[in-house]
Amino acid sequence: MTKSTAPRPRSRRSLLRATFLPAGVAASLVLVPLPGAFAAPSADAVVSEVYGGGGNSGPTEPGSVRIHDIQGNTRTSPEAGKTIAGVPGIVTGVRTSGSKGFWMQDPHPDADPATSEGIFVFTGSAVPAVKAGDSVLVTAKVSEYYPAYASGGQSVTELTGPAVTVLSSGNAVPAPVVLDDASIPAAYAPDAAGGSIEGLTLKPDAYALDLFESLEGMNVQVKNVRVVQATDKYNELWVEARRSDTKSTRGGALYLGYDAPNSGRLMVQSLAPANQPFPSANVGDQLLGTTTGPLDYNQFGGYTLVANSLGTLKDNGLQREVTAPAPDGTATIATYNVENLSPADPADKFGRLAQGVVTNLRAPDVVALEEIQDDNGPVNDGTVDATVTITKFIDAIKAAGGPAYEWRSINPVDGQDGGQPGGNIRQVFLFNPQRISFTDIPGGDSTTAVDVTGTGADTALTASPGRIDPANPAWASSRKPLVGQFSFRGKKIFLIANHLVAKLGDQGVDSRFQAPARSSEVQRVQQAAVEQAFVAKLEAADPDAKIVSLGDYNDFQFSPALTTLTGGGVLRDLVNSLYPSQRYTYVYQGNSQVLDHTLVSPALTNVQYDVVHINSEFAVQASDHDPQIVRIRP
Repeated sequence: MTKSTAPRPRSRRSLLRATFLPAGVAASLVLVPLPGAFAAPSADAVVSEVYGGGGNSGPTEPGSVRIHDIQGNTRTSPEAGKTIAGVPGIVTGVRTSGSKGFWMQDPHPDADPATSEGIFVFTGSAVPAVKAGDSVLVTAKVSEYYPAYASGGQSVTELTGPAVTVLSSGNAVPAPVVLDDASIPAAYAPDAAGGSIEGLTLKPDAYALDLFESLEGMNVQVKNVRVVQATDKYNELWVEARRSDTKSTRGGALYLGYDAPNSGRLMVQSLAPANQPFPSANVGDQLLGTTTGPLDYNQFGGYTLVANSLGTLKDNGLQREVTAPAPDGTATIATYNVENLSPADPADKFGRLAQGVVTNLRAPDVVALEEIQDDNGPVNDGTVDATVTITKFIDAIKAAGGPAYEWRSINPVDGQDGGQPGGNIRQVFLFNPQRISFTDIPGGDSTTAVDVTGTGADTALTASPGRIDPANPAWASSRKPLVGQFSFRGKKIFLIANHLVAKLGDQGVDSRFQAPARSSEVQRVQQAAVEQAFVAKLEAADPDAKIVSLGDYNDFQFSPALTTLTGGGVLRDLVNSLYPSQRYTYVYQGNSQVLDHTLVSPALTNVQYDVVHINSEFAVQASDHDPQIVRIRP
């Protein structure tokens, strides 16, 4: 790989900072002859600009330590904790908001592809006085900044408390490194058996994470790339720089296994002023031409190209899907995570969600909802009832031309089901009484476990609606599955609405620990085992039981949780019946992935299943999840 240059800005959310210095770092000074590009300052140079109260005077002579010496050939600097005098570089990008500073790059690289030639100079709350093309000398302390230390994120080597001297202006910015199939390895990260990879010598030709780290702070470029995650409210999007990564039917980067994280994904931000529009892109759109800027790392997006110049957006014309009409004699059952819906949400959110139910899902007979908040949303005052929230949603559905749904749910114990504090999210069954009936069986409440009674055709729930084993520790600070008994044309159907524990605390695919730990997986496996036992008991009572378990499982189709839930063949996951290129319900860090599932019992053999893509791929979303629907003939 031929070296070039790249600056990079911090995430828009990185306003509170902490610096961590690895223990036992060793100094390693490399004396490099200084070319004429870093001569003494010109007469009109800005000398001795000091940021962060460091107390250093502006350097007037280049020191002996260059950026590649500071960066070193591992993920942390051999100079960490030291103040280095007179580090030379060309400014390649300036961030004037959020975590302020600038990137600079040495235009005279060494011969080692593992050592970056770029670095971020953090100026704290002060807007940098430099501009791209300035030749500068910087005296500053070398620090390792961890944007996401607790969750295993990578560090950023940077210069802090700088004193800056501008030698000259208008210099050529170092040419960017082009990131594409030829330069980005297919393998994502080295495997340290769950340990830290920080001390490993970088192998940029072998691993994508090593390549990105070796270009940290340098000028990089992508050309004619497709968008794999839509523009968000922070003016960020994701692109796929490797055309050979797995592609979904609609242009996303498809995540089909822990060993296949799609190594070419990059977040794109912009260094343009706030009054310059950022492209509003959907999945499958393209950024044509070149997008160029520093390579950064942040706590929510991993490696990020912070663009000085953006490619031109080409709209691929992505459309929201509408599911097929239901054949006669089939019951239609959908699941939809409505993303913390509360009465305080604007009317247009209720309207968009309702339109999704009525138009895109074709008004299913039953809709299992997740993330319905209580009547005052995140206000944490002990309120647990959600009648206002649900009624407002049902009214919005009627206004959109849908049926007059009825509903069943169970209020949780205040503060016991996780989610947004004060929100008391829960699952809810909406059902169209003109098409399907709910069998009300008294006795269900937030703390009483539902059970199975009878055998064969007489098999029934002891409570409907009911909750599965709510006192079990597996459900601590998490939603308990909601079970309901329905009747469709005289046929009994058992529905289980799920919202398993979230992935909070898991290490990301770009973690400094490889393979990354998925700590939340332990509880989801426990939850899956509790539900699997309940389903097995129901099927033991009636082998012909028609069971649909659906909702937001917060895990993948190949995960241990879903393997546990389907154990013994009690349920089958319908997402596996789709072509691999269609298996996704959610997009995260540029990966189109499955979090929502519909599972059915062996007795349900005549089913049609559809994930209806109306949210996750679009810049304008009613929710961050796509709904799905199953048509069954019980």
